[in-house]
Amino acid sequence: MSEISILVVDDEPDLVWAIERSLTFVGYHVLTATDGIEALSVARRHFPDLMILDINMPGMDGLEVCRQLRQDAALKNMPIIFLTQRNATTDRISGLDEGADDYVAKPFDLQELKARLRAVLRRTHKNAQESPKTEARDVLLAGPMSLDPNTRQVHLKDRLVQLTAIEFDLLYFLITHPGRVFNCQQLLQHIWNYPPGSGEAGSVRWHIKNLRAKLEEDPAHPVYLRSVARQGYMLERRQNPR
Repeated sequence: MSEISILVVDDEPDLVWAIERSLTFVGYHVLTATDGIEALSVARRHFPDLMILDINMPGMDGLEVCRQLRQDAALKNMPIIFLTQRNATTDRISGLDEGADDYVAKPFDLQELKARLRAVLRRTHKNAQESPKTEARDVLLAGPMSLDPNTRQVHLKDRLVQLTAIEFDLLYFLITHPGRVFNCQQLLQHIWNYPPGSGEAGSVRWHIKNLRAKLEEDPAHPVYLRSVARQGYMLERRQNPR
């Protein structure tokens, strides 16, 4: 089969290992995460073809992960299979209403999980027998600036802007959350998976400063990467420079 990537998210390491081993054996490329914040970070870096997602996790649960993915322009169409101990009809309805493509209750059979995975991939035109994936991710725009998640390139007024991997991740996160303000601690958690209360706020400010130097005509008076006093940073997605 073509290499189809599956992101498995669960806070039970033994279960993650078992699913990873089973899926890898039949030819899938498997990515893993053990909590919601890490799941979003891995998804935004690797754009998996499908996510198997636990609901009950500490911190950010699977329902919130699903909500955020459905609001992400580059990941909103990624299929999601919920894998959870919640087995009531109301739980299934709630999970599907949140945007899941299927719902598997624990305990489960690995063969059934793989069958459901294949069925979801077929429905979303990701059949495992197809040639390597060709689906393009939407190019994201902010005025004359464009960000291509496929090539991880940024262009500004027809000029290629050379960004580091960290700078790209920061800009990608802000451009997919236009108009929303995030403080340094939130950016450290959402983008780089730092636990709450850890990480250096100064490193975020440093990367913002470097991004402005590369993107803004006048970094002292930024048009794209705005500061909101005592709150954090935001990106005006539709903003056009003066």
